[in-house]
Amino acid sequence: MGIYAILPFLAKRFRQLSTPAQEGLASGLVSAGRIGQYALILQLLTGGYLMSQNDYTVPWMIVIVVLFVAIGALSGIVQAPLKRIVAAAAGGQDASGNVSRVQTLSAIILILFLVILWLMKNPWYQ
Repeated sequence: MGIYAILPFLAKRFRQLSTPAQEGLASGLVSAGRIGQYALILQLLTGGYLMSQNDYTVPWMIVIVVLFVAIGALSGIVQAPLKRIVAAAAGGQDASGNVSRVQTLSAIILILFLVILWLMKNPWYQ
């Protein structure tokens, strides 16, 4: 899931790159995002099993699941602008609107990722 930690920093680079480089970066981020989504599902399943083995509070478990689902949803949503960047770069068109959207969504994903890391490190016990 490290792609979610570096995605905002890579998304900042879009404006500095040439059109073919934007296409390459966007297609690479689409592939990495897909792998990140599979890793997210795997972590949700294995984490769900581990949560059932300990006494965590129900609100903590609900918050964690909601955050995982939110990251999954936003990482799926960010795929569409990335694909549009690839198409725009291939056609030589301007993709600045999609670049802005990728930057915004990736920053939100990073914040949610950091919140999950903090909550996993400091769980609320009964």
